[in-house]
Amino acid sequence: MPMEASEIERMIKTALPDAEVFITDLAGDGDHYRAQVISEAFRGKSRIQQHQMVYAALGGHVGGVLHALALETAPPETA
Repeated sequence: MPMEASEIERMIKTALPDAEVFITDLAGDGDHYRAQVISEAFRGKSRIQQHQMVYAALGGHVGGVLHALALETAPPETA
């Protein structure tokens, strides 16, 4: 059973409450998504650490129910 984009967003925002999350269904099949996540929690972290934080938020669903996830992460830009 595919994972809904709203569920992905909910799980990420539960772990990273300040996050801005943008989910795109890449194939229209509920299995291949792109997630753009912006959170202050990423500041000072490497890209790998940022991605690990998102994967942890998804609780092991990546590679299972959620077949593929292209991730873009960043802290908010400061003016």
